[in-house]
Amino acid sequence: MLGYIRDWFQRRFSDPNAITLTLLLIIGFGLIVFFGSILAPILVAIALAYLLEWPVGRLERMGFKRIYSVLLVFALFIALALALVMFLVPVIWQQSVALLAELPLIAQAWRELMERVEDIAPAFIDASQVQMFTDKVNDRLLQFGQGILERSLSTIVLVAVLLVYLIIVPLLVFFMLKDKVLLLDHFNRILPEQRRLISQVGSEMNLQIMNYIRGKAAEIVIVGVVTYVVFALFDLRYAALLATLVGFSVLVPYIGAAVVTIPVALVGLFQFGMSATLFWLIMAYLIIQALDGNVLVPILFSEAVSLHPVYIIAAVLIFGAIWGFWGVFFAIPLASLVKAVITALSSHKDPNEDPPPFTS
Repeated sequence: MLGYIRDWFQRRFSDPNAITLTLLLIIGFGLIVFFGSILAPILVAIALAYLLEWPVGRLERMGFKRIYSVLLVFALFIALALALVMFLVPVIWQQSVALLAELPLIAQAWRELMERVEDIAPAFIDASQVQMFTDKVNDRLLQFGQGILERSLSTIVLVAVLLVYLIIVPLLVFFMLKDKVLLLDHFNRILPEQRRLISQVGSEMNLQIMNYIRGKAAEIVIVGVVTYVVFALFDLRYAALLATLVGFSVLVPYIGAAVVTIPVALVGLFQFGMSATLFWLIMAYLIIQALDGNVLVPILFSEAVSLHPVYIIAAVLIFGAIWGFWGVFFAIPLASLVKAVITALSSHKDPNEDPPPFTS
């Protein structure tokens, strides 16, 4: 066994390029684990810069100078962000406060439903189990409401963090777009000479991250808007809040859609009761989820590396546990990174081959 491991290690890491790639990954992983919270504004800015680079590049290909393209796209981005803050955020906040106030009533509606189910089929349902399950649901709802209220008490800290993001992140995004070539040149200078595999993995991941962030942004908007229209047609309470949750649930593949179904079903049950309206609401919601997974995702992520659902869910769980929200958000690119590294280390190209420059 030890001989096999030694032979495998010598075969994979006899190339200096493999060693430099491994060291770079270890350093990057260490920075994320130990300084992830400090680097969060920079990571947000990088994600937004990737998102805005696409329209900037389009304007450049149309003949505009980069500085003018950056100024135009950045101005439109700031205008859109201000519009969301002024119009959408107050509505979501008001609906969130109203929903928290009605959590006890929603819990009562769930209890009454369980009692009705017990009366209909007493032979198949144990009353003690129903009571236990109902108590757990009620406790979770109340704990969720209390947790939100406790967090709202630390408003000063939240406002300070928000101000940091509102000021620093836009500045970082602007300079990342404006001085893209200069920053990439600085990055290339600090890379070691044996960087063939680094360049190979970097080029592949650059395309993956760009496609992923652009696709996820479009998916959030499309799913959120369509869901809001459907909920509004049903005259569902808290339509804007629930549609926003559904839109952002696409950030967590498979798991997010399952989790956000719970508040949608509970609010529908509280408003409509066990009626045909509730049935059609749930059906419409499931159709949206099916169209998202089977039609929209293949269109938006046609250029992405195909990963098995098992690998995606595993990546969400592993990187989410390591890195929190950002681990969940970048779960698919990080899984693609693992695949790209394995592919690069398995390649047998000439170690003396000149590496291509890292580009974006």
